[in-house]
Amino acid sequence: MEKTMLSIQKKRRQRRRSLMGWAFIAPAVICFVLFLLLPAVMAVGMSFTSYNVFTPAKFVGFGNYVRAFQDTYFLKALGNICLYVVMYVPAVVILSFLLAVLLNTKLRSVKIFRVLFYLPCITSTVASAIVWRWLMNPTSGLLNTILTSLGLPPGTWLNDSHTALVSIVIICVWSTLASNIMIYLAALQNVPESVYESARLDGAGPFRQMMQITLPLVAPTTFFVLTMSLIGSFQVFDQIYVLTSGGPAHATTVPMYQIYMNAFRESQMGYACAQAMLLFGMILIVTLAQQKLNKESLV
Repeated sequence: MEKTMLSIQKKRRQRRRSLMGWAFIAPAVICFVLFLLLPAVMAVGMSFTSYNVFTPAKFVGFGNYVRAFQDTYFLKALGNICLYVVMYVPAVVILSFLLAVLLNTKLRSVKIFRVLFYLPCITSTVASAIVWRWLMNPTSGLLNTILTSLGLPPGTWLNDSHTALVSIVIICVWSTLASNIMIYLAALQNVPESVYESARLDGAGPFRQMMQITLPLVAPTTFFVLTMSLIGSFQVFDQIYVLTSGGPAHATTVPMYQIYMNAFRESQMGYACAQAMLLFGMILIVTLAQQKLNKESLV
């Protein structure tokens, strides 16, 4: 009888703990369903309609998707985002790793540099973009002032279709380096110092230690940073909106900006949702391919 009572009390405690756990995660689950899952499901449905906010939605099947592949501006945006990814992802991954290695040293003032490098991460994207627009002003910008003082030709930066996308890449790399550096720093500080001491005793120099010890041991972190950078690069929008508005000559038009314009400027919600689904498909394919290549490299 006593064992039965103890078993009942134990089950009650477990049930109470389970209910308490669900109560704690309930707000997060509700927010996820209301603000992420439900809008995503609605967007999938609206992508097959001609919904334009002002008139009732009409089912058009795959008409919006066919239109997207015939839209020269959207195809231009897809080409721009592919070029942006090719420039942005390697730059941000390599630079964040190298800077994290430098900031992982035991110099006395290294903590000050860590704080300075982290400042862009806590700065508003819009505010920093406005500052960069002033820095890259072709007539009175600080960058051109420095170049002319050194006897070098000034750059056109954001005002030239040949350099605008490269300028956007530079700005985006600067603004996202901080978070990746912190992730790499955490991984580097978990590498045992004894491994480096053994390598030094065997005559390995700093470069050999980095290539044969540091890189392999932080490979999972590199995979995470690479994946997040790939996903984030396809979703670039803030800098484009503030700095160039897709120009000049659509040189910096990207899918996210096209989706915004069609949804909120042209009120073509159905078409914008179809473009969003195509962008989601691109991100999914690239991410899965990258994961497969990573698994093959580890085999």
